Amino acid sequence: MKHFQLDYNNMMAAAIGQKDGMPAGAIHKDKALIAAARAKVLENRGKGWQEWTELPFVDKAYIEELTETGRLIRRKFDNFVVFGIGGSALGPLAVANALLHLRHNELRPGKRKGPRFYVEDNVDPERMSALLDIIDPADTMFNVITKSGETGETLSQLLFVLDILDKALGDKAKENIVVTTTVGKGTLYNIAVERGYKVYGLGKGVGGRFSVLSPVGLLPFAALGLNLKKLLRGAADMSKACCKTGVRFNPALMGAYLQYHSIKRGKNISVMMPYADSLKFMSDFYCQIWGESLGKAADNSGKTVYAGQTPVKALGVTDQHSQIQLYTEGPFDKVITFIGVRNFRAEVKIPAVKGAGGAAFLQNHTFNELINAEREATAFALVKAKRPNFTVLLDGVDEYTVGQLLMFMMYQTAFAGALLDVDTYNQPGVEEGKLATFAMLGRPGYEEKLKEIKSAYHNEKFIVD
Repeated sequence: MKHFQLDYNNMMAAAIGQKDGMPAGAIHKDKALIAAARAKVLENRGKGWQEWTELPFVDKAYIEELTETGRLIRRKFDNFVVFGIGGSALGPLAVANALLHLRHNELRPGKRKGPRFYVEDNVDPERMSALLDIIDPADTMFNVITKSGETGETLSQLLFVLDILDKALGDKAKENIVVTTTVGKGTLYNIAVERGYKVYGLGKGVGGRFSVLSPVGLLPFAALGLNLKKLLRGAADMSKACCKTGVRFNPALMGAYLQYHSIKRGKNISVMMPYADSLKFMSDFYCQIWGESLGKAADNSGKTVYAGQTPVKALGVTDQHSQIQLYTEGPFDKVITFIGVRNFRAEVKIPAVKGAGGAAFLQNHTFNELINAEREATAFALVKAKRPNFTVLLDGVDEYTVGQLLMFMMYQTAFAGALLDVDTYNQPGVEEGKLATFAMLGRPGYEEKLKEIKSAYHNEKFIVD
């Protein structure tokens, strides 16, 4: 499709051999399975936990309102801080890193299009303390995001900043906080209503890891001056492509099938390796959506299957000098997805200088040529070692192609979940840890859970001090 290409030649048996490659007839053999997975996802578009599929098609007036809100934020605040974790943080972080200047926060105010941007997705006490060393809370808009309104980490961050703002600004503190959560329920919503904060609602069927094109992402992007219409247009065009019947014309369905086929052949590790610093955090986004959606103990019939594929993030060319040795000569348990960029937003020439010696071959080339040659060379090395890999190739990195990439990843995950016959949208393993944290910190109503936790740690003699 336009601006987006999926090259899976290096997944095929013709390239890497019959043992680890996909036979030419595999797609035809599995056509019923592929068709059923496609049908399951598309029949549920916009329903239940698949409300995310409709996010690119929102009303124009809604986008204009968000854009105007973003303009007001840029005029008033020097900093924009996201308090969130998981999907409430990774989507905004990945898109902002992709589309902003790579040194955005270090630019002088006159050269920045928007406020400095921080995503605080952890509760490390040193990190929270350090934030106050570089921002003035009075000049900061804090966007507090949690789908459930009950995420302990995010609520703790809110309480942390509320104390500071209340002391510094009094009643005006409410102008420095905007909330994104489920309307009508949850601790965060109740606090927002009581204190008079502006609230952006999340659809009931938009899960956190599928929420980047909801207000979770759109509000920060508007505040940063990004083009929301162009972002959603790219997502909408990819969404239409992901509805196509033939798997060879449907990039996300093909991507999902390639991974499914690899899993069935023992490739239980999926490496995401973009060759562009701007796309570095797309690997983090992928790791969450892929791992949390597909890692399930039971399938939809209740049968124990321990499904999933462990996602690993890497960055080209940086990790050619760390991880690639393992990928080319280690266990045959990985499939690598490269993301390449044809046209970077800058071109930097490698100059000819005296005394270059053995480095003379690099002269008069560009860093653009070099990074893409490195990507293609790494793919070649993997093929030579009979290791499966495929490449997502973008024409460039802008709002349109980033919208395409996000929707590709979300649909690929949905199709993969259907192929594996697991519930793509639940997260029981995550929930257990949340409940245990509530109990350990004394939240009312979790007394029995605390007893369960204490009984699980009855033997503590195996400790090294």
